[in-house]
Amino acid sequence: MSDLEAPLRPKRKKVWVDYFVQFRWILVIFVVLPISFTLYFLTYLGDVKSEMKSYKQRQKEHDENVKKVVKRLKERNPSKDGLVCTARKPWIAVGMRNVDYKRARHFEVDLSAFRNILEIDRERMVARVEPLVNMGQISRASVPMNLSLAVVAELDDLTVGGLINGYGIEGSSHIYGLFSDTVVAYEIVLADGQVVRATKDNEYSDLFYAVPWSQGTLGLLVSAEIKLIPVKEYMRLTYKPVVGNLKELAQGYIDSFAPRDGDQDNPSKVPDFVETMIYNSTEGVMMTGRYASKEEAKKKGNVINNVGWWFKPWFYQHAQTALKKGEFVEYIPTREYYHRHTRCLYWEGKLILPFADQWWFRFLLGWMMPPKVSLLKATQGEAIRNYYHEMHVIQDMLVPLYKVGDALEWVDREMEVYPIWLCPHRLFKLPVKTMVYPEPGFEHQHRQGDTSYAQMYTDVGVYYSPGPVLRGEVFDGAEAVRRMEDWLIENHGFQPQYAVSELNEKKFWRMFDADLYEHARKKYGAVGTFMSVYYKSKKGRKTEKEVQEAEQAHLETAYAEAG
Repeated sequence: MSDLEAPLRPKRKKVWVDYFVQFRWILVIFVVLPISFTLYFLTYLGDVKSEMKSYKQRQKEHDENVKKVVKRLKERNPSKDGLVCTARKPWIAVGMRNVDYKRARHFEVDLSAFRNILEIDRERMVARVEPLVNMGQISRASVPMNLSLAVVAELDDLTVGGLINGYGIEGSSHIYGLFSDTVVAYEIVLADGQVVRATKDNEYSDLFYAVPWSQGTLGLLVSAEIKLIPVKEYMRLTYKPVVGNLKELAQGYIDSFAPRDGDQDNPSKVPDFVETMIYNSTEGVMMTGRYASKEEAKKKGNVINNVGWWFKPWFYQHAQTALKKGEFVEYIPTREYYHRHTRCLYWEGKLILPFADQWWFRFLLGWMMPPKVSLLKATQGEAIRNYYHEMHVIQDMLVPLYKVGDALEWVDREMEVYPIWLCPHRLFKLPVKTMVYPEPGFEHQHRQGDTSYAQMYTDVGVYYSPGPVLRGEVFDGAEAVRRMEDWLIENHGFQPQYAVSELNEKKFWRMFDADLYEHARKKYGAVGTFMSVYYKSKKGRKTEKEVQEAEQAHLETAYAEAG
């Protein structure tokens, strides 16, 4: 939306928080960045130490740590200790939602030791990992073996546990689905201390399908077996600019990976990786990637771009050059491609450090990027946190592929946030109805991108300050999010719960399906031990009354069933 077309809004009077945010870069450069770099380095050393151990030793430590978790759970007094959650500090979570449930009475279980890759099984093509293993760690171990997780979320710090219990996506999700769709088995400690292995076809299949999106409210995940795929050394990436209105940009994006003849499973027609960035209401760049060998990449005339070097232009800005120079192709080392958005946190880095994309900063200090999201959260008080909730948007709108154009127009009209990230993903038709599910009857519509077994969705990533905020105008962030959530409910869309949510409980369960989740909560004893997913994701500090009501829920449920 151009400035001339922008709605007329009154100017917002600046308050002290505005000035603190404006000059926050001083704190980031002199405090957050050095500490972040130190923590990254210490984490790397810990990963190296773990890799030096044999799989047998890692498994032995894992078994001992699981016993400690079971013992800790059995120490809980249900009448006074509060609901169970992990001992991880609230600010450590990568998500932008405030972890308010940990600010009320609760019973902590320490899972900090669960950060080992337990096994990479070439025969089964499965990686067995603990929940705190992050994407940087697993790609560092697997890619040199020409193996990779089927879905590798872009940011290094994202953990397996968070991506399973919450939400994870990548440019390969149009083939493999969301991160949780690539899991083969879960090892979970239930409320009574029982340790179970859940798969799609064993006695715990209902638990297997209920875990994704449950936010860790069915049990404590202590390991997962995740699908591996063979990969090559490079990604052959094609950048294609598209110009037009938002509906035309949406169609260009769809055409970049979804054959119009419906042959969605044909690897010769469908790329290995897909993403699109919409830079304004009339311009976007579509990127499609295919794995390539080092022999192909190093052929004379081919361009190799090591985007992982600290001094390189930020990826989203590099891709934007296609708008001026036209379509081009280059080869990027596979692991560097996976983590292409890490250093600049997509484009959020521009807000955190306004000059960090400049050549001189990249060359001098780019090696310390990015600041850890957890430290950014730890160095902001309540007022700053609330300011960001009102003046800043970090939301993902998961919408059916055929509604992407409508979603782009909605974001342009209501939020004016650019760039916008588009990433497709399959939503599979499963034997049971899970919390997120495709539109009923989608398989009979034969829409572009759909198959008989999966409906194609798209993550419309909205990350940045809205246009009105950048122009100094009044903007009601909470109301904008409420309207977005209503739009998603009306259009069979979903909102990942790592983000700030304004949903009340009734609307939450209109967006998500509760049946299987509530069945699993009752069957596996989670009610009254683990908080419910709505309780956990609800905005605001929990009161003691809410804690007591949640604790008593299992007694009421048992009484009702007995009656």
